[in-house]
Amino acid sequence: MTIFALGVNHKTASVELRERVAFSPEQLHSALPALREQTGVQEAVIVSTCNRTELYCHGEASLDLLTGWLAGYHGIPLQQLREHSYGYQDGAAIAHLMAVASGLDSLVLGEPQILGQVKQAYQFARNQTSVGSVLERLFQQTFRVAKTVRTETKVGENAVSVAFAAVNLARQIFAELPESNVLLVGAGDTAELVAQHLTEHGVKHLMVANRTLTRAATVAEQFGGHAHTLGELQDLLPKADIVISSTASPLPIIGKGLIEHALKQRRRQPMLLIDLAVPRDIEAQVNELADAYLYTVDDLQGIITENLRNREEAAAEAQGIIQEHCDAFLAWLRQLSHVDVIRDYRQRIEAMAAEQLQRAQKQLAAGKDADAVLSEFSQRLTRQFLHQPTRLMRAAGATGDQHTLALFQQLIADDE
Repeated sequence: MTIFALGVNHKTASVELRERVAFSPEQLHSALPALREQTGVQEAVIVSTCNRTELYCHGEASLDLLTGWLAGYHGIPLQQLREHSYGYQDGAAIAHLMAVASGLDSLVLGEPQILGQVKQAYQFARNQTSVGSVLERLFQQTFRVAKTVRTETKVGENAVSVAFAAVNLARQIFAELPESNVLLVGAGDTAELVAQHLTEHGVKHLMVANRTLTRAATVAEQFGGHAHTLGELQDLLPKADIVISSTASPLPIIGKGLIEHALKQRRRQPMLLIDLAVPRDIEAQVNELADAYLYTVDDLQGIITENLRNREEAAAEAQGIIQEHCDAFLAWLRQLSHVDVIRDYRQRIEAMAAEQLQRAQKQLAAGKDADAVLSEFSQRLTRQFLHQPTRLMRAAGATGDQHTLALFQQLIADDE
């Protein structure tokens, strides 16, 4: 019995291929039972996100079988999937799952969202009765590992995206960030991500200004803010403690004059301005103003580079934690395997003995001589016990299998 992990992710496959391999929530309802029906698949969990699709299985299947099933289910050429997928077994599969759940295999090292996605995939498979005792224990152990990595290392502590870094910078400068007035200039993906991080840190006063009011309203409504147009900047800037800008404008839209006017209206209360745009949204001369603190994407990139280095150091520490737990799980799995072998062996021997005992008892009941019955009972039982080992030893001798012969020799050796 083997544990398998098969998948594609952002490192091995293009966005187009990842989209084709991904499972929608509706597909999972049919895909999971279909996977379980494959020969040798006893337990299965499917993890499917925008950056990865992975199958985790326990049974007597093979990676070739799982690759063939995944390619067939999505109508992808088998060779194409083989070239862009990865597969692991047992220890490597266990370590991979633990690394994934801990954020060590993510596009952004240490990102926490993947743990929730793995938990969701496990819970779905569990509800579909697709998780048995082995994957149950494996995933529970994995969740404990991910928690340990989070609490005992710094793999997720430092910002490694410009949006997250911008919000962290604001938190450092404004101790009471939730009470600060924040103005987002632009309403694209970056601004939306900034708004999400701000909301997570309790910001309640959010303004969103954009070229089109409709798009500004979409972002503002999502995070409890107020929508405005870029034409309102002169009135909005004096109200803003923090300005984070990320438009696609080819020229600066916030000049030194606008900020100078805003500071006068604010009676010199300081302003933090973070320009995430390339080309710049905010004129560099703004830094010449007292009480205006301007940071560009280049300033943040230095922070991100240092933070990424710190995360990589923490990731090496996390790998040690993963290896320790992986070894513990493998030890449990090996113990489970030998317990099963011992149980099956004892049951087989007991069945043989019971069969021959029943035969002897019938002969005695029929009046046959007791000594003859006992002699036959002993001979027949001995022949049954010796038949399979003798056949295996002969085969080992014929092929020169010294390892198997040594094991049998150890088995029959006199302990004294």
